[in-house]
Amino acid sequence: PGGSVYNIAVGLGRLGTPAGFFCKVSTDFFGDQLLEYLEDNGVQTVLCPRSDDPTTLAFVSLPEVGEEPRFMFYANDSADRLLAVDELPDLPGSIKALHFGSISLVMEPGATALETLMFRESGRRVISLDPNVRPGLITDPQAYQRRFEEWVGQVDVVKLSRADFEYLYPGTDMQEIIANWFMLGISLCIVTLGKDGASGYTALGTTAVVPTPRVEVVDTVGAGDTFLAATLSYLDELGALDQRERLRTLSEVELATCLTYAGRAAAINCSRQGANPPYKNELVSAE
Repeated sequence: PGGSVYNIAVGLGRLGTPAGFFCKVSTDFFGDQLLEYLEDNGVQTVLCPRSDDPTTLAFVSLPEVGEEPRFMFYANDSADRLLAVDELPDLPGSIKALHFGSISLVMEPGATALETLMFRESGRRVISLDPNVRPGLITDPQAYQRRFEEWVGQVDVVKLSRADFEYLYPGTDMQEIIANWFMLGISLCIVTLGKDGASGYTALGTTAVVPTPRVEVVDTVGAGDTFLAATLSYLDELGALDQRERLRTLSEVELATCLTYAGRAAAINCSRQGANPPYKNELVSAE
């Protein structure tokens, strides 16, 4: 749910990874377009409840090269925001992993509904989390950090950007914080570092750092989402989304290869306008 998770679902579909999307979707023409685009990209939408409430609108302002995009959201009384706990689906056994993140875990009452789903499925399926922090939507940073740490205690994979980390834990040592997350039970942590590449860490102490591929940047919107979609797709090919123990035991080569694969996908996205993740054949040809 939310733009970030929507982009990740599209990214997975384009890479040929079986994916579905869950969100309360408006019956307005924006909602119809959102579902049609997902389905055109191989993403299942059968679990999505529909509502007469309007679609959330998001606007992006692209700054000078090297600066982060700015986002503005219009979401009061929107369909996705009004998801209720009693609208949560019973998930079929074929679903082996769930991903949560972005503004959907901030705006109530939908945030509580999704949090309920996360806690319900924790330990039953592999769960990944990307906070994709949007400071303009967070009214109480300390309360948000406490809630984030509650989520970390329920999930298996945490992916975040360096900017996300610096917002959540200003002035702290990243390695100490990640070590605490492993004590809470996560199996894999990935941190994207912008132009400095990406780093990965497993609960058993394996680490890897890879550089950012060189590319002529047109637009960075959707880069992090594309990175995570490719990460999840690669982990699925390894069989690591079937069981968390496989995530914990990734070798250094496997972890570095995963990060490199995800970095190439994000670079392709950055070479074109908007959130436009690559198809599988594009990644193969880029190797």
